[in-house]
Amino acid sequence: MKQIALDGPAGAGKSTIAKRIAEKLQFVYIDTGAMYRTLALACLKQGVDTADEERVSMAAEAADLDIRYIDGSQHMFLEGEDVSGQIRTEEVSKAASDTSKFQRVRDRLVYLQQQLAEKYNVVMDGRDIGTVVLPHADLKIFMTASVEVRAMRRYKEYLEKGQACDLEAIKEDIMQRDYNDTHRANSPLRQAQDAVLLDTSDMSIDEVADAIIRLYEERN
Repeated sequence: MKQIALDGPAGAGKSTIAKRIAEKLQFVYIDTGAMYRTLALACLKQGVDTADEERVSMAAEAADLDIRYIDGSQHMFLEGEDVSGQIRTEEVSKAASDTSKFQRVRDRLVYLQQQLAEKYNVVMDGRDIGTVVLPHADLKIFMTASVEVRAMRRYKEYLEKGQACDLEAIKEDIMQRDYNDTHRANSPLRQAQDAVLLDTSDMSIDEVADAIIRLYEERN
């Protein structure tokens, strides 16, 4: 199976680009962030303190998590309910940043991600895809962009969905998530040694997707 790994900080545009690449190459797009968000939602629904590693880990291991592809799109199911819309709030996003640092949470999801990569040609995005989940991926990309650009992208995304938001608050949250992601003890965010660094600050979606596809085709 072929594998393309996209890593990078929050708001770098990984999911949007990964979907575009998957469509063009006819690969399966795997949104690992959605998996972490779903387990974070499970904790929130149960009133679990997202800083309590033991309770978070127990909730994550017990959660009935399912991934289904409907019309080519990944849907997340929790306890039999499609929660794909519920996991896209700022509250869940923050909770996912808190809970994803725990090893037992990561162990469960990394196993699921690797299983999917054995079944399909995949484009997978996240924080530790090239370093942990798919260490032998055919192509690894580390996407980044300035904090200001990433905050504005997230701000516009929320506005398009009709969600109330504050640009400065989003910027502060992104900086905090960057710190959390790069300083956690388990699978911290870092560029794999063999990954290509791509700063998307001044690039359009099509420019980024085309650049990555060219790299993939050159290597395959």
